[in-house]
This record gives sequence, structure tokens and C-alpha cells, in this order.
Amino acid sequence: MQATHSDESAALFSGYKLASYDELFGPDRTPRPHYAPLYDRLIKLGPDEIERRHKVADLTMRNQGITFTVYGRDQGVERIIPFDPIPRLVSAAEWDGIERGLKQRVRALNLFIRDVYHNRSILKDRVVPAELIFGASGYRRDCLGLRVPKDIYIHVSGIDLIRDAAGEYLVLEDNCRTPSGVSYVLKNRQVMKQIFPFLFTEYNVRPVDDYTDKLLSVLRYIAPDGCDDPTVVVLTPGMYNSAYYEHSFLARQMGLDLVEGRDLVYDRGQIFRRTTRGLQRVDVIYRRLDDDFLDPLAFRPDSILGVAGLMGAYRAGNVGMANSLGTGVADDKGIYPFVPDIIKYYLGEEPIMNNVETYRPLVPSHRQHILENLEKLVVKAVDASGGYGMLIGPASTKAQREEFRRKIEDNPRGYIAQPTIQLSRHPTFIDGRLDGRHVDLRPFVLYGEDVFVLPGGLTRVALPEGSLVVNSSQGGGTKDTWVLHGSGADGRRAPGRPTPEERS
Repeated sequence: MQATHSDESAALFSGYKLASYDELFGPDRTPRPHYAPLYDRLIKLGPDEIERRHKVADLTMRNQGITFTVYGRDQGVERIIPFDPIPRLVSAAEWDGIERGLKQRVRALNLFIRDVYHNRSILKDRVVPAELIFGASGYRRDCLGLRVPKDIYIHVSGIDLIRDAAGEYLVLEDNCRTPSGVSYVLKNRQVMKQIFPFLFTEYNVRPVDDYTDKLLSVLRYIAPDGCDDPTVVVLTPGMYNSAYYEHSFLARQMGLDLVEGRDLVYDRGQIFRRTTRGLQRVDVIYRRLDDDFLDPLAFRPDSILGVAGLMGAYRAGNVGMANSLGTGVADDKGIYPFVPDIIKYYLGEEPIMNNVETYRPLVPSHRQHILENLEKLVVKAVDASGGYGMLIGPASTKAQREEFRRKIEDNPRGYIAQPTIQLSRHPTFIDGRLDGRHVDLRPFVLYGEDVFVLPGGLTRVALPEGSLVVNSSQGGGTKDTWVLHGSGADGRRAPGRPTPEERS
């Protein structure tokens, strides 16, 4: 007997539950307008065909070595990043708010960093407590008075967004040092075009393929004055770094050399690359290496990953660097609660995007609230990333809460706490059917001659049922994010019109 439409729907969505904000379904279990065409297509395809295409995607990922290193796993440090074949859709109207909000935020944070290392007006006006700045692990005293090319500090940022129960996008974290994940955005799109090519002819999906061209333009823009044809390199800590795949991918896409610290040398105020033809001057470094390890003469003397003398060349204006040194002060989680005030202070505007409500243990009333409600809160170390240094109260044990209680009491500057927000959920292909899993979104922002927000971003998926931890370093997966063109409610492409890729 041939399966009916309702049979296939029942099989694909059997057991699907609505919880928190669902990206595909409205509260009445009706697909949201911009998801309706995708919903119909998935039903027509059915579980078996989606499974087949999912396996093709996995095989493609494996063959292309699209990997991520998970530290501390007994079964091996490197693995294929899990990929979910059901795309996340963002309507044009939703994206407009996100784009404007991120541009505003990054411009303000950039002005903030410049001020911190120069006039310190915001500290003198007591908008941000000075002790927070000077106590931030990302604050670099060496950057005081340092002029950076074009006064731009945050050339590349990845701002983490979540949606709350009402569907409002909120900023969860600012990643202004060396944010990872954009390579998966680009590869996810390539894989999706292979396994679901017909969807791209139906939907008006904004392209992401030109990201590396725009990144290269930003890097060339910050070359030293008078350098019209700069030599640009990508500096990696090496193959054991969790994001090494991304470092090599971006270098290859931009046609740049991927180098390690041992490949570079400082000589008479300049940085050179060792080649078989002798030394070649380097003008711009896209560094994927934390400040601490960049220059053993300026920072950690035991670092063998950086380049001795790099800070001197940078200070002399003989080499450009992205991101600039000292940007970590802006994504310190202790500074995060003040970003709305930072936006108002420098831009005179109301924030377009809101923060998640945040408690600071340095404030006695906040600390008391945190310690009395650890089982309800998410506690984060201010200088940690990748899902490390976190306590998720509802999923924690008594021993873990006691451990964090001691940590907070010993070092209140070192932590913040936020309510446990039930992140929005998205249909995810699990064991032959679709089930809801929590997701977040990391759009990427480039800052060169202008501020550019890549129309897409990395949607991360917490694969274990009920989990709120989406970080890839903690075992999370990814899915493609489609930002839709035009004002049509369902985002479909008008018949006969070229796709955005065809127009670009």
C-alpha cells in the first residue's frame, strides 16, 4: 500500500513536542509562514529519503575532513562535526533587526576598546567600573596608547544569540578575540546545495560564499600605510588546536599561507616569513592565537607558539593584525552586562538587541541571589569559552553546586550568572524522524571599511534531548542557516527569477 501524505507526516513528526519557542511551528502547531514550503517538502520527501540524503551529507563531511577537536575525549581528539540536514530559516524581517543590532553593538564595542586604551572617558564617567577593566584577563596594559590601523580593533567577531520563550533574539555572548565556526557555515551551505539542490530554487536564500573575499578585503585594509599589495598570512597554533581545520580552510579559501610561529621571524622592526627563497616580509597577520601566546617577549615567556618581537613590530606600525591585541577586554563576561550602557554612551542610541538578564556576584544583593538559587541559574566563568567553566544549575549535582559556591565566594569578579533560558528549539533529524532540539545562532561580523554581517551564521544544536549546551567543543552539532530575501511572507522565490547566487 502506498503511503499517504498524512502517514508520512505522522512518521516524520511522530512524538514531536512543542516546548519553549519552536522555530518551525507556531503555538497552534501550524508551520510559520516562512517555514511552510520547507515543511511541505519534508513531508513529501519522507523519513527514508531524508535519511538517505543525511547519510550523503555525513559521507561528504567525512571525505572532506570537516573536523573539530574535542579536548579531553578518551576516544580521540579529532572528530567529524555532527551535521543536521534540516536548515534553519530566518525571515528577511527578522534578519533586518539582527543585522542592525549587531552592527550597532560591534561599532560601540570597538569605540569602547579604543577608549579603554586611550582616553578612558567611560571609566572617568563611571559608566563602567574601572576595577572591572583592570581585572579583566583580556585587558592588556601593553596596549595603552597603542594606535592600531584605522582605529579598528574588532575585525572579526562572532556574537552568540538565543531566542527566549517569546521568540525575542537576545545577545548571549560577545566573542571578540578569535571566534571560530565560520568555516562550518560555508561548508554546511556547500553540503546543503548537494543534498537539497531543489530547495535553493524554491527559496530566496541569501548567499554566504563571498565571506572569505570580504575577510581578505578587511585584512588588506589594515595593512601598514603605503603598502599597496600587502602580504597576508594566517597564523595558527598548529594542528592540535581545536579549530585547526578552520584555520587551514580559511587560508586556502583566501589563497594565503598558513603559518605557525616558527615560520615567522622578527628582524629590525619587521616580521618576515621563512621561505625556500629566503625571508619574505609579512604585512598583515590574521592570527588565530590568543594574546598570551603571541609574543614570548611581551606576554608568556614559555610560549613557543608565537613570534618573539611581534609586539615591537606591531607597536611600530610595521604589521597589521586581526583581531587587534587587547580585544578580549570587550568579551569578558564581566563587561557584558554593561554593553547596553556602552552603546548609549558612545552612540547615543538605545540598544536594538537586548542582553540576557545577568547577575554579578560583585554586587552583594546579586551574590546573595546567586548563592540562594544556584540550582536555577547558569553560572559562567568570565574568561572562559567553548562551554567550559559553566554550571547549568537545573542539570547540576549538589557537589557541583558546592564547588561553584566556593568559587564564587573566593572570586566574585570571576563569574556571572543568568537565568536558565529554554533556548528555542528546531526540528532535528534524530533516529529517522524529526525531534525538537535546542539551538542558538552565531552570526559573524566583519569590520573594515564598513561593518558587514554575514547573512547566515552558525546554528549550533544541542543534540542530547533536553540539553542546553550547544557548543561544538561539548559535542554539539551544526545546521545550515538560511537568511531569506525579500518581503514575501514565506520567503519563496518568484517563478522565473534567478537565485541570489545566480545574481551575485
